[in-house]
Amino acid sequence: MSIQLKKGTLELCVLSLLSRTDMYGFELVGAISAQIQISEGTIYPLLKRIKDEGYVTTYLQESQEGPSRKYYSITDDGRSTLQTLEAEWHSMVTGINKILGGN
Repeated sequence: MSIQLKKGTLELCVLSLLSRTDMYGFELVGAISAQIQISEGTIYPLLKRIKDEGYVTTYLQESQEGPSRKYYSITDDGRSTLQTLEAEWHSMVTGINKILGGN
């Protein structure tokens, strides 16, 4: 998958995962990279941007494996953005499938 295509879909993936449960950065990287190849370096700038945009909030939680972890939690604005992104994604996929299928 091309880097540009990945970058365009990562916000959708992160918000979708966070809509199910709060997660910390490395946990998000693991969940996404289990499906598509990404590097840690692509997620953290995205997390900062969506936090600055008000789509997520953060909180620290102690960890038994080491230092406290910064967890990300989706906000109401984040859920609204997720709904918009999902609708755009489904519309785009439907269009692309029609083109690829020749319909």
